[in-house]
Amino acid sequence: MNLQNLVVYKFKALYHIIEELSSDLKLKVYQVENDDILNKTIKNLKTYLIISNRKYPKISKHLISVDLPINFFKLAETLNTKFLKIHFNNQSELKLNDYIIDINSRVIKKNTIKLKLTEKEINTITYLSKFKKPISIEELQDKVWGYQFNMETHTVETHIYRLRKKILNTFQDNELIISKKNGYQLK
Repeated sequence: MNLQNLVVYKFKALYHIIEELSSDLKLKVYQVENDDILNKTIKNLKTYLIISNRKYPKISKHLISVDLPINFFKLAETLNTKFLKIHFNNQSELKLNDYIIDINSRVIKKNTIKLKLTEKEINTITYLSKFKKPISIEELQDKVWGYQFNMETHTVETHIYRLRKKILNTFQDNELIISKKNGYQLK
């Protein structure tokens, strides 16, 4: 069973109701009544959603405010939608050294500088990021481009050359993708 983490913030009545329904809704529910406990609770959670009966200016991430009376079918639908969005956004972000790669929008960021990449460039970086060792041109041809091993092509080398050039021109970084004797790897 894959439980979602729901933090009920300063809303005891809703906590007790959701706690009773938590197994049906596949939720792990936390009751929190102050900022210190909230910070401690969410610090240990990878993904979570905070729900309350009003907006709190100090809380911006994943807060739903609920009006009374509550329609539980609508609440369950809203929770499911929010958890799907959180899951989607968490899957779309790859942290790589000083870079953040948004896979969905195909953007690589470092500090405030952004660079738009092609789908193949994103696929190349994400594939290389899975390994600590150099990946051969043949493996990249097979796994990223879908070419057979015995085909004579310089597609991989050309794409990586252009990708490295884009990264160098945008971020002044010539060492994100390193050429090795037996392939390419990320620094």
